[in-house]
Amino acid sequence: MKSIFLNKKVSRRVENGHPWIFGNEVNTGKALDTNASPGEIVDVYTHDKKFIGRGYINPKSQIMVRLLTRDKNEAINDQFFLNRIKRAWDYRVRLGYTENCRLVFGEADEMPQLIIDKFNDYFVIQTLALGIDMWKPAIVKALQELFSPKGIYERNDVPVRELEGMEQHKGFLSEPFDTNIIIKENGVQYHVDIANGQKTGYFLDQQDNRKAIQHIVKGMDVLGAFCYTGSFEIAAAHYGAKSVKGLDISEKAIEMCRQNALLNGLEGICSFDCINAFDILKEWTKEGKQWDVVMLDPPSFTKSRSSIDNAVAGYKEINLRGIKLVKPGGFLVTSSCTNLVPPELFLDIIQMAANDAKRKIRQVVFNAQSGDHPIIRNQENTHYLKFLIIQVM
Repeated sequence: MKSIFLNKKVSRRVENGHPWIFGNEVNTGKALDTNASPGEIVDVYTHDKKFIGRGYINPKSQIMVRLLTRDKNEAINDQFFLNRIKRAWDYRVRLGYTENCRLVFGEADEMPQLIIDKFNDYFVIQTLALGIDMWKPAIVKALQELFSPKGIYERNDVPVRELEGMEQHKGFLSEPFDTNIIIKENGVQYHVDIANGQKTGYFLDQQDNRKAIQHIVKGMDVLGAFCYTGSFEIAAAHYGAKSVKGLDISEKAIEMCRQNALLNGLEGICSFDCINAFDILKEWTKEGKQWDVVMLDPPSFTKSRSSIDNAVAGYKEINLRGIKLVKPGGFLVTSSCTNLVPPELFLDIIQMAANDAKRKIRQVVFNAQSGDHPIIRNQENTHYLKFLIIQVM
């Protein structure tokens, strides 16, 4: 087993449990002596030769090593991935996530940069770093052994792979199958386009939060902006909303919204418009339009720390518009999916928006992502979603 050593003057972040080792933390001279190939498994030691862990290396990546285990006696082989995936599944079963779930959530399941989503008997895989991509055959083999799936598909059409020197691509990892499937969540059915939908085809991280709206929408007029394929909007109608209007800029997404409404027999309650939500919300606030419940689920406003200020301004502006569109005593449902905006900052942004709108607010629910996306403290990439329900007075 080839080895690398950390520099003497580095933080204890890695020793305290973080699985990422950056290039500037490695004693380059000693690391070069190993001649470790990109993607190869290496042992990691402190400067004074204390074993820290074992993981895969990629000298071309800013994150040079990602640790897979802290156990010096644990070999990284096919059995390792079978055991890890089984452990991840046992956790989801214990929490009740059995039909649809994020089966593997990367670092939170000690398999860095591996994403596996389970949709009934179909699985979608993302391998976002070179080291984990090299173990894709072992991962597929483990899924076949544990689940006997109807199909496995990879959605590696993501730009982050290029940072690891890999190409983007997608395709079948099993015998071909119809990638347009139907899932059921909280009593609601949804079409899922595994091959062409965003991310892995469906946002499983909000499944618990979609259930959280059930009481506030009953008998109410509901507006949903950035609705994508309408999961929150269809859920609102299912839970008894009087009317639901959904907005999204993508015609393809709006067509899926309409199909989902039809699938659940809710097309008489739901209407969907293909429109720029940023523009129309601003127009409607000027016109004084209001709804009982307004739901906002915008895309991430930043992928870089350098643009945090722009993200804060964007979240404040969209939530300001949302608050103004809520009838007195009604509710705003709002989310942020960027881990670079921490929870306290997100709450501060909402309060600033309320202050500018001259509306009093009170918190009803403040959640993260669902429990099949577990959070590890001090690993910010595992804690990214903020979901908030407030009453607007």
